[in-house]
Amino acid sequence: MAGFVATAVAFGPARMGFGLFLPAFREEFTLSTSTAGLIASGGFLAFLLALLASAWLGPRYGARLPVTTGAILASAGFVAVASAGAPSVLAVGIALAGASAGLCWAPFNDAAERVLSNEARASALSIISTGTTFGVLAAAGLAVAVTHDVVGWRVAWIGFALGGLGLAVAARVGVPSSRRGLRPARNAIAEIVHAGLPGDFGPEPGPEVMAPRPRLTQRAAMPLYATALCFGMTNAVFLSFAADRVAAAGGLPGLPDAAAATVIFFGYGICGVLGLATGRLEARYGLAPLFCVIFAAGALSLALVGLAPTSWSAVLAASGLHGAAIMMVSAVFSFWSLRLFPGRGTLGFTAALLGMAIGSVLGPALAGVLAANHGPQAMFLAAALPPLAISLWFGAKLQRVRPRLPSVLGSGWRG
Repeated sequence: MAGFVATAVAFGPARMGFGLFLPAFREEFTLSTSTAGLIASGGFLAFLLALLASAWLGPRYGARLPVTTGAILASAGFVAVASAGAPSVLAVGIALAGASAGLCWAPFNDAAERVLSNEARASALSIISTGTTFGVLAAAGLAVAVTHDVVGWRVAWIGFALGGLGLAVAARVGVPSSRRGLRPARNAIAEIVHAGLPGDFGPEPGPEVMAPRPRLTQRAAMPLYATALCFGMTNAVFLSFAADRVAAAGGLPGLPDAAAATVIFFGYGICGVLGLATGRLEARYGLAPLFCVIFAAGALSLALVGLAPTSWSAVLAASGLHGAAIMMVSAVFSFWSLRLFPGRGTLGFTAALLGMAIGSVLGPALAGVLAANHGPQAMFLAAALPPLAISLWFGAKLQRVRPRLPSVLGSGWRG
């Protein structure tokens, strides 16, 4: 339950609130598209840095500290946004809120590896990642209230801050703080570096690490990093600009322009519930078919928003496809990293999320520049090309990934 609440807050309003409320922010702060892209990228950069902090905190203090710290940062960021009087303060608030996502997710991967059986992990991690769906729906509900002048957008962000405080309580009660069973403290960043080095260049193994351990640069992990980087870029573009694209094009027939964002994120959240089935779908059909569908859905969602931003059917289809895609791919990254890096759950997942975070930083900044020079339609169509390429190319390369002994981990990829 604590993991579900953590993703609901950190990957709901904290990570997606900027895109959801961007039309209101544009009006309040007179933001250009390129400035909005830089603010969005700042939030994703904070996410990347927080991932590294999580890798450092987790081995030393257990899961409770990074999750609680993430909750506090989320609340502080929400309050900063609610009180912002200038774009610079808004950017700081978005960055603080974005950092919470980097601190609140990876620790649960390690917990799942330590306390759950192989069979139960995929479903449990799917449930945790799908907490995002309910966080997005709650944020969209507040956005509806803002659209109908029931509350102001600043009041909505104060509501998000209260949710962050609720997460802090949930982390205190539901996340263990004990360090028993964890490795002796060491520099987590150095471990990530050493995990990617050939054996001759790594540190001398101690008694607790004499068993063979998979390295982060093993060939089998390259598809994980490539797909994480790609989806990080395209997902950040959708979250940052889809609502703004629809509103700027005139909105949806019969609705105020500002209401377009709520429609997009409601569809995103509702269809994201499909993420709960990710573990079962992968077990039945395999990883390659699942990735083909996920990345094709991501590409189609971007193309639909670019080509038909004022069509109800296109916008609903785009938001539903992208919502299902992000929830499913998040769950896949989570349990795929556990299979590739047994015994190093948090480390492997953090490496995957770093790839996604780097893509998230690059995506909005590049998209903002592209939109400013060539228009939003060209930007969305260009953003659709990488996930389309992943769907076609990796679909032919990836093999069905199954839990296996470390000695045969390298057989998961044939390039």
